[in-house]
Amino acid sequence: MTDLINVAIVGSGIIGGNHADAVLRHPRLRIVALVDAVDAANTALAARITAAIAGSGHGADRAADTAAGRDDPGPSCHRTLGAALAAEQVDLVAICTPSGLHVEAAEETLRAGAHLLVEKPLDVSLAKARAFAKVALAAEARGLACAVVSQHRFDPAMVAVRRAADDGRLGRLTSAVVSMPWWRDQAYYDSADWRGTWAFDGGGAVANQGIHLVDQMLALLGPPVEVTARTARVAHDRIEVEDLAVATLRFAGGALAVLHASTSAHPGLPVRLQLHGTRGSAVLHDDQLEYFHSADSPDPAAVQTRALVAAEDLYGAPKPADGFVLGHLRQYQDLVEAIDERRPPGVRVADGLLALATVRAVYVAATLGRPVLFDQVLDGVHDDVRPEVTWVAPPPSAEEEQA
Repeated sequence: MTDLINVAIVGSGIIGGNHADAVLRHPRLRIVALVDAVDAANTALAARITAAIAGSGHGADRAADTAAGRDDPGPSCHRTLGAALAAEQVDLVAICTPSGLHVEAAEETLRAGAHLLVEKPLDVSLAKARAFAKVALAAEARGLACAVVSQHRFDPAMVAVRRAADDGRLGRLTSAVVSMPWWRDQAYYDSADWRGTWAFDGGGAVANQGIHLVDQMLALLGPPVEVTARTARVAHDRIEVEDLAVATLRFAGGALAVLHASTSAHPGLPVRLQLHGTRGSAVLHDDQLEYFHSADSPDPAAVQTRALVAAEDLYGAPKPADGFVLGHLRQYQDLVEAIDERRPPGVRVADGLLALATVRAVYVAATLGRPVLFDQVLDGVHDDVRPEVTWVAPPPSAEEEQA
């Protein structure tokens, strides 16, 4: 198909800008509207989009678009999604607002009959997300594509490892180690009132940053059966949420996993995912393939990374400066294909719900100080648990001890 898909971006901040950069690179997508309650944010992003259109053209052939009456004047700006939907023909809405505002905008999108892409996490409230998943399922039955952003599922290295695991090349999966040793300074949390709050951020290192690794772990191992966790705040002031979490997860097949998520690990190191089975192992490091071995290989003594991915997707290869945009572009490509083929997208709302429920299980287990069953968290048994994070003070200095 060649028809253009008109996109409205809700939230003109940093993530909205990244979505705009990805959309501008796709020949089938056109940004027709921006939505943000802050006029200056809309104006700045609209100017950036318009300059990009003027500088490079929109789509594969701007002249052909113009001849077909599809010239791109740039987006209109609105303070509400309702105003944008009334003013423009919108086919797809990308929701890039603070997490606590996701579900309301997503529901409005589906009521208007538009396809949906909502940033992670699905929402800060598992109860709201659980209810919305039913709405999304009904919308899918009407032919709408409903996706949650999880762009790292589309990384070539991740795709290759998942395919190998699904094909049985690693044997029975037995364990995983997932680590995100990142750093965020205090200025990051002070940059917006909603950062570091339960109401709008939905959590800290696990909910905001680590949910990508949580989603990848679920894509490889399925949903967990039981979760045990500890959370803490060790390096930041004026936030409600954790900057450090460690959890162990048990899966239906017997596999065990360790999840480590931190925004208190200076200066910040790349994410790492190790997957182990009875016939092989794989390691993703900084979203590239560092190690792969399968006993099913013709040469089982070899490390078989080059046979699995291209050289640029091996760990240590230079990463493009626009890699963050490329990740979103891969997911947009999957979404366009889903719309064309009338199939579910690669990451559905149901997947986003499982990831959010796993994050919630970490918080519930840490707050209660005991293991929790995942299905009980998913079904709402622990919806009344208010997450609590312990502040861990640094040990006293030698001078303080002497005083």
